[in-house]
Amino acid sequence: MELLPPQPTGGFKSLKLLQVQLQDALSDHPFGAEYGVLRNGIRYYVRSNAKPRHRAALALGVKVGSVLEEEDERGVAHIVEHLAFSATKRYTNHDIIKFLESIGAEFGACQNASTSPDETIYELLVPIDKPELLSQAISVLAEFSTEIRVSEEDLEKERGAVLEEYRGGRNALGRMQEAHWTLMMKGSRYAERQPIGLEKVIRTVPAKCVKEFYHKWYRPEHMAVVAIGDFPDTQSVVDLIRTHFEDKYADLNGEVPATIPVYPVPSHDEPRFSCFGEAEAGGSAVVVSCKLPATSFKTIEDYKLSLVEGMFHNALNQRFFKISRQKDPPFFSCSSAGDNLVHPVKAYLLSASCKERGTLLALESVLTEIARVRIHGFSDREIAIVRAFLMADIESAYLEKEQMQSTSLRDEYLQHFLRGEPVVGIEYEAQLQKTLLPQITAAEVSKVAENYQTTCSCVIKTVEPRTRASPEDLKAVVQKVKALEDDGLILQWDEEQIPEEIVDDKPLPGSIILQSDFPEFGSTELLLSNGMRVCYKCTDFLDDQVLFSGFSYGGLSEVAESEFLSCSMGSTIAGEIGVFGHKPSMLLDMLAGKRAEVGMKVGAYMRTFSGDCSPSDLETALQLVYQLFVTNVVPGDEEVKLVMQMTKEAILAQERDPFTAFANRVRELNYGDSYYFKPVTVKELKKIDPKKACQYFDSCFKDPSTFTVAIVGNVDPETALPLILQYLGGIPKPKEPIMYFQRDELKGLPFSFPAGVVREEVRKQMIEAQCSVQITFPVELKGQNVMEEVHLTGFICKLLETRIIQVLRFKHGQVYSAAVTAFLGGNKPSRVGNVRGDIAISFSCDPESSWKLVDFALDEVTALQGSAPKVDDVATILELEKRTFENGQQENSFWLDRILRAYQSRFYTGALSESFQLQDEWRNSVRLIHSDATAPKAKATSGISSWIRTKIRFRGQGCIGWGWHASFMHYVVATVAKILSTFSM
Repeated sequence: MELLPPQPTGGFKSLKLLQVQLQDALSDHPFGAEYGVLRNGIRYYVRSNAKPRHRAALALGVKVGSVLEEEDERGVAHIVEHLAFSATKRYTNHDIIKFLESIGAEFGACQNASTSPDETIYELLVPIDKPELLSQAISVLAEFSTEIRVSEEDLEKERGAVLEEYRGGRNALGRMQEAHWTLMMKGSRYAERQPIGLEKVIRTVPAKCVKEFYHKWYRPEHMAVVAIGDFPDTQSVVDLIRTHFEDKYADLNGEVPATIPVYPVPSHDEPRFSCFGEAEAGGSAVVVSCKLPATSFKTIEDYKLSLVEGMFHNALNQRFFKISRQKDPPFFSCSSAGDNLVHPVKAYLLSASCKERGTLLALESVLTEIARVRIHGFSDREIAIVRAFLMADIESAYLEKEQMQSTSLRDEYLQHFLRGEPVVGIEYEAQLQKTLLPQITAAEVSKVAENYQTTCSCVIKTVEPRTRASPEDLKAVVQKVKALEDDGLILQWDEEQIPEEIVDDKPLPGSIILQSDFPEFGSTELLLSNGMRVCYKCTDFLDDQVLFSGFSYGGLSEVAESEFLSCSMGSTIAGEIGVFGHKPSMLLDMLAGKRAEVGMKVGAYMRTFSGDCSPSDLETALQLVYQLFVTNVVPGDEEVKLVMQMTKEAILAQERDPFTAFANRVRELNYGDSYYFKPVTVKELKKIDPKKACQYFDSCFKDPSTFTVAIVGNVDPETALPLILQYLGGIPKPKEPIMYFQRDELKGLPFSFPAGVVREEVRKQMIEAQCSVQITFPVELKGQNVMEEVHLTGFICKLLETRIIQVLRFKHGQVYSAAVTAFLGGNKPSRVGNVRGDIAISFSCDPESSWKLVDFALDEVTALQGSAPKVDDVATILELEKRTFENGQQENSFWLDRILRAYQSRFYTGALSESFQLQDEWRNSVRLIHSDATAPKAKATSGISSWIRTKIRFRGQGCIGWGWHASFMHYVVATVAKILSTFSM
């Protein structure tokens, strides 16, 4: 089997190998950046980068984290990060957030921050197409560096948001992670310095304490400014940084600046064991961690060792995947990875999910596999496969070196400052990997298994819904595997025989029946001889990306209720057997060195497949599509048994989650007692017919004449067309149509909105108090302008979300985040039918505050109904939408979605250009609501208010759902209350 693709001339393949010695040093200077130090000690990194256009990715990195906190300060580093966006010397009352959103930088997505044990990072992604915007954005970062305002009033406003973030982490996953972290870091200061801190400190810490921490540690010498963007020149950006930052000196009154101490993490020879019982756990699992001293990247040898480690984890994960697909596997999934935990140490982390009562078997299996590597090593073939994967990855990065996102480059420079990681440039790194990877042997990679010895500061933990294993049991497993290893009783790995080709018999190419060109949006449409319709668009956004997606009308809504359960499991069962003609474990090796993946989905009204590949691997990707259509999936007893076991464990895990009961009940109230929306129970699994499931799946992808396919990316028509004709055009068309549905003849989903106002409480015991809130408005859009209403619905959702966040977080400080989302996929696709779904307001909060916050949220709906929204609020939403649209136009995924939506539009009747044009008209009609050219601003915003009054009404049908989940001493409420959204045209 050929593991590396042929070597054409040019590009990555023509890169010359380096003549280097292992002891050669890597450059300290960050490649490509204007790099220096201001006179006050602040470092800066500036680089011009064109993607995305007219944008700058900015950051302030601070070498200050939670490990520096004293006992009465635990959580203060994170509080400082929150306060930065609340108020500074120049900005008050979250005006920073309002300003950034007004220029198109969305809160959360484009303005955010994070705190870890060792550092705090503030990040912005801002438009710079106006001269003043970059200076203003850099000035915001400068405010963060020394001018964060810490008053009692500011602190009180943020406590609630921080507490809600704290509460959100006190779920099952959060408790398990905290327990594991504490065990790993035992004996070090890190063990008790997680960034979220202590609830008592968050509630009571005085502003004086927070201010002292901020002024003590936020020193210029601990900071760096990073600016990567579409700059005409870098010197002017350096000058802006100098203007805003160079005079930032903290007044120390003659005190010596505090030096950041180093806190060691002690090693231990004996493994630590923990058996964690978590009633709300998502399943049973085993976690093995081995701590190692953090490594530096100073020389070529250091870089090579990082490659060897990566190859080890990759090769081990390949084995784990194959084990998980064997008969009666000891685990369902398992992965190994390296992680830089804190500055002093890194770790090898291995986690395996398994069936209930299966943790000891899973532990024995993973330890045995690592021991097998220590004894017998990986085979040359295994390492060749891994090498091919890594070579394909670095080739892709090299080909797109001029198209890297500014945010990715920003992250690299931050790590250069915070952790001393070298930035050598993608061209040099590609040459380095191309030089080193062929030299790395199987023996070198296998040797890394020594770092997984249980004597290497090892921590072994099991997680179970109810504790079955004991530390003594875990110790016995460790001793058993060690004895087998010492006695040489662990056999060599048995490799599978892998087929040479994905497609055994190449199909005869089809032909083009009709070709249509659309120069206005740069696309070409082909009607193939087997009836499949293909539209491709050539772009230059990414040199190593081609995206594609195909759809056909007709899905699970057409299935009889008696067969629904089996058919809905078709994708899951068939996927485990192999929908591309080969077992998944075999296909993994067959795709070595190639960047091609294809997935598929069977939904309510459509069947779809989609893929992502390198242009050089387009043939492989289309071969997978061909195999999807010609493969007949035959369920075997062992495959079915495995799928059912995994599904059963997943269902049980969901049922243990306290929020599942709430979500299921809200879904039932919103959509009625419909079989389509009901969750599958363990009891119902016995009713599933695997043969019927696979037969249904096969029928979903059999008739090419019903499918329309869109392809977008670096497509060379001269190369791509023969492949399209062979593997898409070569799919045989059945003699009789299979699952051929006209969109207007589809069956609608069987659901109904509540007949009237519903109010209900859902009660659920929880280990720690948490609360989830959902307010739902049933939606029905009607009339000739229904697609404009769809666009307007999204606009109104964003406006309402912004208002609710302003009130619940920034004014009352009671939530961490809130979302307003629209689901409009309830009705079947139709050219004349209505659009049904819902608008949902959701957030989490303190259980004691839930009713009050629901009232606040509803007050915002009422306010928008009664009076026009502020002109500035509407302008901000329009600006955010405009910037999102601008960014999207530079992405292949954006154009793929546009082409698909044009085909799926209710107004598409064969003229793709008209459908495209209508999309723009609908969007523009919504944006014109706030256009000075069409109406005065006051009139435009009052029009929004009128729309909300007519669409969201406090009468008739409707539901609000909220739930608060408390400890055993409290109860949980979920209420569907008096609110309606009726849409009349």
